[in-house]
Amino acid sequence: MSHVEESITVDVPVTTVYNQWTQFEEFPRFMSGVERIEQRSDRMTHWVTSVGGQRREFDARITEQIPDERVAWTTVEGEVRQAGVVTFHRLDDAKTKIMLQMDTDPKGLADTVGDKLGFAQRQAKTDLKHFKQFIESRGSATGAWRGQA
Repeated sequence: MSHVEESITVDVPVTTVYNQWTQFEEFPRFMSGVERIEQRSDRMTHWVTSVGGQRREFDARITEQIPDERVAWTTVEGEVRQAGVVTFHRLDDAKTKIMLQMDTDPKGLADTVGDKLGFAQRQAKTDLKHFKQFIESRGSATGAWRGQA
């Protein structure tokens, strides 16, 4: 099992950051390796990824969702095993800290080698930087889901 922790501060209000993060189908716009996400219900998403030439599909269930505070998930079916939580911390009216924690279970030799080389950690850091650029350049979210799970 591999553990990833990354954080970033964005110059956008917490509600805007949270609202954008709940737009899972928009993740390919700032997450490299994510080809497509389908929101199948309030709690279920289907992911199609391609990392290092390996295409994978899996389903993830949202286990906890509290507006402006946190989104937690775990995979439930497919080739990828992971669980994680992203939390949102209001620093002031226009600044938010995003904290990502994720546990992954590498599968096969390529995943194990990539894990040992810190690939998941670097990917999380890069994806958070891309999210920062995306949301700061827009200044507003592409949508919102304010329900709780």
